[in-house]
Amino acid sequence: MYDYLKGILVKVTPTYIVLDVSGVGYLLHVANPYSFSNVVNADIKVYVHQVIRDDAHTLYGFIDETEKRLFLQLISVSGIGPKSALAIIAADDNLGLVTAIDSGDIKYLTKFPGVGKKTASQMVLDLEGKFENVTANVARPQLPASTELDDALEALVALGYKATELKKVQKKLEGTQDSTEGYIKTALKLMMK
Repeated sequence: MYDYLKGILVKVTPTYIVLDVSGVGYLLHVANPYSFSNVVNADIKVYVHQVIRDDAHTLYGFIDETEKRLFLQLISVSGIGPKSALAIIAADDNLGLVTAIDSGDIKYLTKFPGVGKKTASQMVLDLEGKFENVTANVARPQLPASTELDDALEALVALGYKATELKKVQKKLEGTQDSTEGYIKTALKLMMK
């Protein structure tokens, strides 16, 4: 129904952003809300996908069309819903994901939250060879450090990662300086090893 929304970004939380379009605030669930932190109060374009269920109408937002296409391909797989697809996209390793699917690397795919062996096998079966023009990660500006590690951990919990997994990663990241987005990317890379 919608392709994109263009408006002023007014709020960033660990699980969603709010975009003001002509006085209406749209709540958009996104893979990494903190990737939008540097454009708060700025006019931006966010690509969207609407999911309608019996109990909710939900909008999912994406930084670009490539990310949106990846999301749509992921939710087409039986066993992967929008929340799991966002968690997979949040890892920000599109090339690694495509390579794992095309090579049938089930072990790599099961490292994502909500993806077991059966779902990983289904991903390979449904998506092998179907990715075109999936580019490397989009370069996003970094933010100055403050309480970014706490925000990053909160966002990862919202994506479905377990506290026990995050405690191990937190120990490795404490004492380092990075943006919330940087911490999220680093944590996801550490958990994918």
